[in-house]
Amino acid sequence: MTTAEDVTLVQNAIHNPGEPRHFMRIVPAGERRSASVGETAIAQSADAVVVKEIGLDLYDHVIYFPRADVNMDALVHLDKSTHCPLKGDAEYFDLVVDGERIAEGAWSYVNTIDVAAELRHLVAFDTTKVTVS
Repeated sequence: MTTAEDVTLVQNAIHNPGEPRHFMRIVPAGERRSASVGETAIAQSADAVVVKEIGLDLYDHVIYFPRADVNMDALVHLDKSTHCPLKGDAEYFDLVVDGERIAEGAWSYVNTIDVAAELRHLVAFDTTKVTVS
């Protein structure tokens, strides 16, 4: 029987059970990472992780920050959620930085699938709106 790993040739990856060509790896960021809007830091962490995902396209890597390292006061919870077959259910946030509200600037997976449990409650930022380095 052919497994998802046989199709993608990627070991230690998390695969979409319905589409073996859709997969990701979660790895430690390896260095201190930050997220900011202008000069205002929203997150800084030495414990961030990077999600490397391939699906219908080659997606940009996404850095996820532990909530303890995020200024959660700058996040406004929205009544919006989405589902990813690799990660689970995400909630979304607007950001409020220096009086400016940035629509849907962040998200967090709150109900993850078992194999992606390490992403549970980590926060990622939309890099078209937030500088992540």
